[in-house]
Amino acid sequence: MIKFPENLSGLHGEEEKLYRRSRDVIDADENLILHVCAVEATLDLLYAFRLLIVEDEDFKVIQVLGMRVFNTLSSSFKLMMSGYYQTSAMVMRDALETAFLVDFFSSDQASVSKWRMATEKERRKLFKPVKIREALDNRDGFTGQKRAKAYELLSELATHPSMWGFSMLRNKDGNIYLGPFFDPTALKASLEELGRLALQTGEIIGRFISTEKQSLIPSFPRFVQVKRSWLKEFYGSSVKEDSN
Repeated sequence: MIKFPENLSGLHGEEEKLYRRSRDVIDADENLILHVCAVEATLDLLYAFRLLIVEDEDFKVIQVLGMRVFNTLSSSFKLMMSGYYQTSAMVMRDALETAFLVDFFSSDQASVSKWRMATEKERRKLFKPVKIREALDNRDGFTGQKRAKAYELLSELATHPSMWGFSMLRNKDGNIYLGPFFDPTALKASLEELGRLALQTGEIIGRFISTEKQSLIPSFPRFVQVKRSWLKEFYGSSVKEDSN
């Protein structure tokens, strides 16, 4: 009788050990805990957002995109905690790209219908990632291509095979690891990026939550509170600074 391979059980056991080590590091650092709270508060908001009952098909598209981001953020967090820092960053790029698209829809809600009804050829022509980033930069008056640079950084470090990307497979001693490994520096850097990305995503989704709908989402006030605490700690202000 064929049985489940013990090698995979052993790999899972090692991942769980690294998860516990990662949590010990986070529990000892209030700043890292705040990043984790940012991720959790955003996930909670996205979970409640998808429970809203609406008839508008375009709004349902935003809900499904929010569900996609929930899955990518939570997957990235699990991978990071388990010692897969490069793969965690690769998943973050998906969350970033989706956040950019939802951000675009927030200022041009008529485009949701176009995206929803478009053929694959039309979608690639009208809504490819570079066009979305350029449209957002034009909307906000950005000239430094910060969105493109953030996207390209995650692409080079994690998504596309590259010599630079090998750095995410090295520990502090310079050794390249096969499989999961523990590195507090990589954990801290990954969690800082994920916390920032989570709050950015939550804020974008929040634009689709009217004052009337806010009363239906008990997690919304907590998200706002966590966001303010995060901004105050890392930017010295509770005023939103555009990090797109």
